[in-house]
Amino acid sequence: MDKVYDQTKVEQKWYKFWEESGFFKPKIDPNKKPYVIAMPPPNVTGELHLGHALTASIEDLLIRYHRMKGDPTLWIPGVDHAGIATQVVVEKELSKEGKTRHDLGKDEFLKRVWEWVEKYGRRIDAQHKKLGVSADWSRRKFTLDPDYQEAVKEAFLRLYKKELIYKAERMINWCSRCETVLSDLEVVYREQKDPLYYIKYGPLTLATVRPETKFGDTALAVNPQDKRYRKYVGQTLEIEDVLGKSQIKVIEDEAVDPKFGTGVIKVTPAHDPTDFEIGQRHNLEIRQVIDFNGKLNEKAGKFAGLTIAEARIQVVQELEKKGLIEKVDQNYVHSVGHCQRCDTTVEPMVSLQWFVKMKPLAEPAIEAVKRGEIKIIPKRFEKIYFQWLENIKDWTISRQLWWGHQIPLEGEEDVLDTWFSSSLWPFATLGWPSSTKASEGKPSDYEYFYPTTVMETGYDILFFWVSRMIMMGLFLTGQVPFTTVYLHGLIRDPMGQKMSKSKGNVIEPLFMADKYGTDALRMSLIIGNTPGKDMRLSEPKIQGLRNFTNKLWNIGRFIIDFAPDDAKHLSVIPSEHSERGNLNSRKIATSVATLLPRNDNKNDKEILEKLNQTTEAVTKALESFRFHDAANTLYEFTWHQFADKYIESTKDRRAEAQPVLEYVFRTSLELLHPFMPFITEELWQRLPHDGKSIMIAKWPEAK
Repeated sequence: MDKVYDQTKVEQKWYKFWEESGFFKPKIDPNKKPYVIAMPPPNVTGELHLGHALTASIEDLLIRYHRMKGDPTLWIPGVDHAGIATQVVVEKELSKEGKTRHDLGKDEFLKRVWEWVEKYGRRIDAQHKKLGVSADWSRRKFTLDPDYQEAVKEAFLRLYKKELIYKAERMINWCSRCETVLSDLEVVYREQKDPLYYIKYGPLTLATVRPETKFGDTALAVNPQDKRYRKYVGQTLEIEDVLGKSQIKVIEDEAVDPKFGTGVIKVTPAHDPTDFEIGQRHNLEIRQVIDFNGKLNEKAGKFAGLTIAEARIQVVQELEKKGLIEKVDQNYVHSVGHCQRCDTTVEPMVSLQWFVKMKPLAEPAIEAVKRGEIKIIPKRFEKIYFQWLENIKDWTISRQLWWGHQIPLEGEEDVLDTWFSSSLWPFATLGWPSSTKASEGKPSDYEYFYPTTVMETGYDILFFWVSRMIMMGLFLTGQVPFTTVYLHGLIRDPMGQKMSKSKGNVIEPLFMADKYGTDALRMSLIIGNTPGKDMRLSEPKIQGLRNFTNKLWNIGRFIIDFAPDDAKHLSVIPSEHSERGNLNSRKIATSVATLLPRNDNKNDKEILEKLNQTTEAVTKALESFRFHDAANTLYEFTWHQFADKYIESTKDRRAEAQPVLEYVFRTSLELLHPFMPFITEELWQRLPHDGKSIMIAKWPEAK
């Protein structure tokens, strides 16, 4: 063995061996319940980040553990076409050539996008393999594969026929840069400081941050309980305005906050969600004054053609000239929506769009969790899940994009929201709806592997994705799509700040894997990571886990390279256990009792007992999704109990202790394998064994 562990000699070699040996492909056994995870598909927009690395580490841990337990284990990999995100990225590339998608035309633009997908989709697969992902690549899915497109069409049409999909004019979120509607969940709200203008409307004064929308005002409103303005309610006021004199009616509505500004608001139903609802209650005109390109239209008179920002400046100047601005609060802080993909300020607009009725879908999803058919870990997220679904609004699913699933109705040019297609992921990846029946006496993938077992993902997409998969799964298949939802937290820097390239605090996972080894990176993402809580990560932490990797290597060198010539070794014979896949399980022939030397050494007995306790503790922790506890237990046992104490105690009695050393180390490696797959395979192969790979070795049992 080399004096120093070199991951470059190990990782690629063993991954190639695992993949070529077929260990990632499960065998359908009708007598066994499968263990299935559908990998959250990364967007085909670039590189894997730390969140992807965390997801891969946790899911691969679960997959390798259950594979060693003997379960038929399937991990379905894939990538998402990511409608808006991918279109934005490709448009940015085009802008470097001084072109827009409109310059190319739809067909040529889509050709460019497919080229991007081919390049980056496969790169993401390669990066996953670098992280040790033991997924069944023969079942890899892309959300625009032909069979997946058929599943999306079928889902849309079933909802449509049940009248759960409808088209209507509603208030929506519009991104003028992406030129598409966005769902509520695709809008990121941030606080920002803007001037709050106090504008005179005849005898009344009101406060607004959006004077440029005043051309769309169709009423003034006050709260019914506000005595200050009771005499004005029902009156039509004649007011001086930037375009001359106009008339406007005063109404009362409970939605008005008497404490905001003066207690009077202008009602602009076409450009504000609250105003739209007020307008619906009072049958007000919906007067759109901002077009979908983010510019004012002809209703703005001489201000037509200006952008929102330009119009705001010029309207304020005109109001000041006419003495219609009473005062300006320069320190007003409010929450403003931005496009999640391109960061453009989102414009509330009224538009004709396709919607899904969510209440009928949400009710069964609520009941499934309440009945315990789906378990959410950590449990505290159940309350958040219930609150969101109980107050859910209808979902805007049409998008004015070129890239994506076209709505399967005659004459429709719009595509479907990416989250609509990805909500089918757990079953569309298994062949639904075409492969739902057995063939030639064998169950289909869908029939055998669905429902899946665990959906593991970040808590930040509980609403975006997890809840929608549950709703769609119940409606389209009649079954829950998975039985457990495990939510991990976000990764932050050592100061608890969110990582971003602009802050310069981003840790690139693939760079860290190259520098310190994949095993060190994976272990650093598990240790200290508790369900549903954000964790802090630094390069020194990854470096510290590299030291643990080196410790394992040095233990291996001591046991393997420096074994005395007269030492007895661990012997192995075929196991009586049943075959798993096409490989025989193996077990140690020498029982724990016969490992003990005749002198009944207390140190031998103690380490074997501690190994027993460790095996039991790690297994219990994994079964209850306490991965951090399992990792900590293994770290403590391997470094401190086994290396520091027991190995030191054997230096004057190596020959007789050798079988115990080999047994304890090999068992430790088997327990560590789901966490650190590469170094454990390398060392396990050098110890006495009678199997093809540690990956399919039998999971240790407490004796």
